[in-house]
Amino acid sequence: MRTALCFMLFLAGCGSLDQVGKAPDFSPLEGSYQHHAMYSNALPDQADPDGPTDASSLWTASRASLLGDRRAGKRGDILTVVIEIDDRAEISNSSGRSRTGNQTMGMPQLLGIPQRLNKALPEGATMAEAVNTNSSSTFSGNGSVSRNEKMTLRVAATVVEELANGVLRIEGQQEVRVNFELRELIVTGYVRPADISRANEVTYDKIAGARIAYGGRGQITDVQQPRYGQQITDILLPF
Repeated sequence: MRTALCFMLFLAGCGSLDQVGKAPDFSPLEGSYQHHAMYSNALPDQADPDGPTDASSLWTASRASLLGDRRAGKRGDILTVVIEIDDRAEISNSSGRSRTGNQTMGMPQLLGIPQRLNKALPEGATMAEAVNTNSSSTFSGNGSVSRNEKMTLRVAATVVEELANGVLRIEGQQEVRVNFELRELIVTGYVRPADISRANEVTYDKIAGARIAYGGRGQITDVQQPRYGQQITDILLPF
C-alpha cells in the first residue's frame, strides 16, 4: 500500500516536469465548440438578401449594408460579452433563547397512605414533596457575512449552437501570456438574440446559466498552491 501511494505521488509530480523552464502552453482551439462552429457551414437563409430582387435597390438587407443588422444571430457569429461585476453582500443576525422550568410533585394526603409510606422511607424523605426539579437553559448566537466582489472584463464569444426556441449558446475563451504566467478567461451560457445590443454586445447579467472563470496558470500560480502531499494530508487527516 505504501509503495503504491509513493508511486502515484511520483507520477503526479512527473506530470509537470516537462514544463520546467518553459512558459505554460495555450489551450488548443482545435476540437472545441468554437472551432467547430467557426468551420461549419451555416444554414442558408430563407431568402437571399443580395438576390435579384434587391439588385436595383440602393439599400440591401445584408450585414455589409449601411443599415444592416450586424448582431450575432447564427452559429459561428461573434459577439462581445461585457462583464462588470460590482456585488456587495452584508448579512448580520443575532439570536437568543432562554428557558426556565420548575416542577414539583407531592402527595401529602391520601387516605393515610403517604403517612404509612413515610415510615418506610429513609430519614428526611417524605411523600409531601416526592419530586422537585428545576431546569434552566440559555443560548445566544451572532453571525455576520461581508463580501465585496468587483470585476470589469470584456471578451469575445462565439455562438456555438442555435437552440430550437431561438436562444443562442455562446462560449468564449481568452488567454494572455506574460512571461511565464498565463491568464485565462472563460465565459459560457445562453443568450436571447433580443438581449444583444446594436453594438453586438451583451452584458453578463443577461446570460442564463452563466459560467465565468477568471484565473491563471504558470510559475506564480504553482508557488501559491500547496504541494500535492500537503493537499492529500489536509483531506485525509481528521484534525
